[in-house]
Amino acid sequence: MPLPTIATPTYELELPSSKKKIKYRPFLVKEEKILVIAMESQDDSQIGNAIKEVISNCIVTRGVKVENLATFDIEYLFLNIRGKSVGETVDVLITCPDDNQSQVPLSIDLDEIRVTISPEHSRDIKLDDNLTLRMKYPALDQFIKSNFNVSEVSVDDTFELIAGCIEQVYSEEESWNASDCSKKELFQFVEQLSSKQFKEI
Repeated sequence: MPLPTIATPTYELELPSSKKKIKYRPFLVKEEKILVIAMESQDDSQIGNAIKEVISNCIVTRGVKVENLATFDIEYLFLNIRGKSVGETVDVLITCPDDNQSQVPLSIDLDEIRVTISPEHSRDIKLDDNLTLRMKYPALDQFIKSNFNVSEVSVDDTFELIAGCIEQVYSEEESWNASDCSKKELFQFVEQLSSKQFKEI
């Protein structure tokens, strides 16, 4: 006779970027093992892949692709999964900025952490009187590449990040989806922007 299956509770949250409600479950021992092995490796790529795998395993709602989620959605989701898995509070030591040595213990309630988006924030950037550029948020892989290896980030990496975050260019009459363009075409589009337009991005 097979061993019984242990029931796992599910929870619901709203993804900050899209306001879509999804259901998730706490991570289990098998996911904890994935995280521990990745952390021991100290390899950013392996840690990123482990986080993606754990989040994918824990999302109950069908059709959610972790690789397409904004980085802040992933962070928010991971904090919620971690909170429901091992406890809603995290005890940390904060180093005082005045002397960079004194440490103060602090307990952080993960349930109180929220993503705040400025009311002025928009994914649409008006390039001129005719064209508007719609951006998407960087995916986890793009975020890891551009933030964990800061000493190795080149100009091409920056252009690749920006080109990879273009979702659409549109005017009142026409629209061009980035998914229909090659990487080369997107690079060429970014290169033809003025300094002012580039700064807006």
